[in-house]
Order: sequence, then structure tokens, then C-alpha cells
Amino acid sequence: MALPYELLIGLRYTRAKKHNHFISFISLISMLGIALGVAALIVVLSVMNGFQTELRARILAVVSHVQITGASGEMGDWERVASQAAGQAHVLATAPFVQAQGMLAFGQAVRGALVRGILPDREDKVADFGPHMKSGRLDALQAEHFNIVLGSELARALGVFVGDKVTLIAPQGVVTPAGVVPRLKTFTVAGLFEVGMYEYDSGLALIHLADAQRLYRMDDRVSGVRLKLDDLFLAPRVARALAATLDTDAFISDWTRSHANFFRAVQIEKNMMFIILSLIIAVAAFNIVSTLVMAVTDKQSDIAILRTLGARPSSIMAIFIVQGALIGFIGLGLGVAGGVALALNVDVVVPFIERLLGTQFLAKEVYYISNLPSELQWRDVTTITGVAFVLALVATLYPSWRAARVNPAAALRYE
Repeated sequence: MALPYELLIGLRYTRAKKHNHFISFISLISMLGIALGVAALIVVLSVMNGFQTELRARILAVVSHVQITGASGEMGDWERVASQAAGQAHVLATAPFVQAQGMLAFGQAVRGALVRGILPDREDKVADFGPHMKSGRLDALQAEHFNIVLGSELARALGVFVGDKVTLIAPQGVVTPAGVVPRLKTFTVAGLFEVGMYEYDSGLALIHLADAQRLYRMDDRVSGVRLKLDDLFLAPRVARALAATLDTDAFISDWTRSHANFFRAVQIEKNMMFIILSLIIAVAAFNIVSTLVMAVTDKQSDIAILRTLGARPSSIMAIFIVQGALIGFIGLGLGVAGGVALALNVDVVVPFIERLLGTQFLAKEVYYISNLPSELQWRDVTTITGVAFVLALVATLYPSWRAARVNPAAALRYE
């Protein structure tokens, strides 16, 4: 079946002629502008997705998906609570914990810390400390051995290494005739971990659950129970289900609530980057407007001849819409192909550029994440493609409308 003449003429106008190289050059610039904007938007959003995933993984290496805490700060029958929680759908593992403030001293160095008492075998199923251990092992924490595992930044601030002995000072004191004396206990550093989040690397210390209960005089009570799910994004739903089924007074929170401000800030930044980089595509779309305006001026005699041969104004409009849409489509195709290829190979391209320039974009001494992570999400690619194509089509409407209003008699008067 023959193609519509509007399509054929629109495709023909897109190619360069001897007397309109400048118009063709502007068309090429418009294509490259759209391609550059689309590729930049895909790569930037992919890198931001990678950073978000990497930071979420590092946070959840320490923070559980769902946490059940006793209403008074303590929970007595934690085994029953853990059993009820384990019966919920999507719950993979449970682990009790004791959490309290403490102060660590080594020589003249003193640092405050968040002390967490754990059962290593159960904690290893809820959090991912194992892969982040720089030295020592988490299972070195054994009851009544009084071992301690420190964050790497906390150990660096205290100046301690594995095997050194630190003094843990509990804020709850002992009343004596001389006044209130804080409780002190010497612990041996059995390991160091580094999850890549300064908040935890500089302020978290792990000890055995029984040692924590003894130090903080909690008998057989704990602070709460931590849960791990098979899908971390189901944490809010599981938390609501637990709130309706648990038969004890407790506070239930999930990771999306405990770090809501952080993840909300990341999402807002991603949305703002999408808007800012979309302006590049908008500028390229305005170039299409100027290209078509010049093309309409250059082709006025052709338009007049087509009108005298019986072409309708809508057909004239369709010709220039085809020309502008083709410019946008080619630029969009180049941008999507280049952006996807670059987003999938950021780990290869960035080190090459660093070696070429002799510099490092994310120095290990400054940033915990020293490599640019990238996670391509096809939902983002689809959104970017749709926005770019709509902008390109909108840019063709005014010049095409101007072409449809050309008066044949006025255009051919001086021909």
C-alpha cells in the first residue's frame, strides 16, 4: 500500500538540499540536543538509583526491616513475641536485642556509643554484619566472655585494635555511701565492622545479649525483637499486620519510618534532577521550533503549489509535523541507545575516564562509596522517552499551524 504523500514529503524535507544546508544543520543540532538530554537523564537517574540502592543496603545491614520494641523500653516474654512474629507471612527470621547508651574508654580517649546486645547466631540472620567485618568474627561474642565488636570509626577514635581491652561505662549507676557510681565493665575487642554509614561505624558497639542484660540489670528481659522479611518493601504492610495481631503492648516500626527523612530527601533530589535535566530536552525541542519556522519560510512556494493542487491545510500541517517528529524520533533513539549503554557500563567508563584524567571522582579517603553505582530501571527509561517525544511533538504544532495558514496567492506573487 502506498505511503501517504504527507509522510513522503515530510521525509523529503528532512534531507538537506543545496540551498538549505543551514536548515539541515539546525536539524542536526536539534537531534544531538535531544540525544544528549535523554542520554544524560537516563545516566543520572540510573546513578541515583544505584546510590539509593547502595545506601539502603548499607543501612539495612545494621537496621532490621521491622523492629518490635517493648512499650516501657523492655520486653519480658520475647520468645512468645518472636514466635508470633515468625508466624506472619513474609517474615524470614527474628532476633532479640538489648539496646542502651554507653560510654567507651581506652586510655585518655572516651567516646559515647549505642550498645546493642545480640545473639550472634540469630542476629546474623536478621542483619548483614558478617560481610562487613573488617577483622574478627561476629560469633566471637559469647556469653560471659565479655567481648565487644566495634564500628571501624569508633575503634579509630578510641585508638583500639582487636585484642585491646576497653572499659564500657553504663549510665545507670550504683548508689553507694559516696554517691552514685556508674557501673563499669572491661570488654575485649573481638572484631571491627564497617558498613559504610558513618552513623553506625562511629557509634555502634555490639556485645552478647547475656552480657548486656547483666550490665544493664535487665535479668532475662530484652529491649525488643528485630525481624527480617523476604521483601523489604513489604515492611510497612507487615508492621501493620503485626500491630493488629500481637497480644502485647509494643511499639512497631519499620525501616521506611525510622529513616523516612533520609529516603524522602533522596527521592526529592531524584525528582528535582529529572526536572532540571528535562530542561535540556526542552531546549532541544525549541530548536525544532526554529528549524521548522525556517523550513516553512523556505518552502512557502512549495506549500502554495501543493495548496493549488488541492492539498488541505491539515495535510500541509501533517507534512511539517512529520518533519519535526522525525527529528525528535532520531534524536530520541540515539539518546536512549547511548544512555542505556552508558548506564549499563558506568563501572567501566568511569574508571577509564579517571585513568585518562589522572584523578578520582570519589576518593576513598573522603567517600565511603568510592565507585559510581548504577541501576538502570526501565520504568525511568519509558518515562524519559515519553516526555521527550511529547516535547518534540508539541514543538512541531506552531510551525505546522503557520504552514497551514500560508496564502497560496501571496506566496506565488513574486515567483
